[in-house]
Amino acid sequence: MLSTRFSQQLFIFVFITLWSLLLFLAPITIVEMADYVLFTLVGILGAIFANTTGAGGGVVFIPMFNQLQFTEAQSIATSFAIQCFGMTAGAVTWWHHYKTQKTELRLWQGFKRIICITGIAAIIGIWFIYGFELSPPSSLHHSFSWFSLFLGLFILVTVYFLKPQRERSQLLVADWLALILIGLLGGILTAWLSVGVGELLAIYLIIRRFDINMAVAAAVIVSAITVWSGIWQHLVVDFNIFWQVVLFAGPSAILGGMVAKTIVSHLSATRLKLFFAFWLLVIGLIGIQI
Repeated sequence: MLSTRFSQQLFIFVFITLWSLLLFLAPITIVEMADYVLFTLVGILGAIFANTTGAGGGVVFIPMFNQLQFTEAQSIATSFAIQCFGMTAGAVTWWHHYKTQKTELRLWQGFKRIICITGIAAIIGIWFIYGFELSPPSSLHHSFSWFSLFLGLFILVTVYFLKPQRERSQLLVADWLALILIGLLGGILTAWLSVGVGELLAIYLIIRRFDINMAVAAAVIVSAITVWSGIWQHLVVDFNIFWQVVLFAGPSAILGGMVAKTIVSHLSATRLKLFFAFWLLVIGLIGIQI
């Protein structure tokens, strides 16, 4: 216990030191820094939302970047960069939870297999888009809004019209095929919208009556794998990251990712889905009307 606590304290100390050094070396003035401090809160909230629902942080970041009049390329690239912080922290936290408490639990026995097959498919999907330089069928703003609206409505249908059943633990052949399709489609959507694979995976697993915490944990880890596989497009091939925003929102997203597991463990499956659906419906309806 002592060594674990010491390791956590050492990590926090090293992280704060490196971030402070990076902030000191950044070529921006104190006045300019004040303009970006708000993104610290945005990073925390986005990561908490993302890691309590399995959705990518872009569900929070993209609508805000649209309001700030970022270009589509800047919105996607910056969202990817922030998620590399927050989703990674959430993924590590959920994985630690699995290794220390859920390894022998029957309801979590397909956890690693779900992550593996969906993650590989998502990487293929995202690089299919980047490799062939395929553009989305419509603008980022409207595509994101319609995606959010339909996903929110779909979640409400599952809450009010699907009858409760015993939780599942076994993956069927149909599940394997569905996970491959979810990974491919989710990777494509993530390349275009910076969200997609985590949302689709979490909702599918919940609909199929798998453990709610396992569904969220798998979605978070797959989302982290997907954004890390795609960030190189925005770092090396076509750099459009708004680094001033990432400097403040990225590190704070780590904090949000670390506390998210505690929050989701106190929410019921129904409350979690309703909360998720409400947010998606709001940003979807607002985006369509603008």
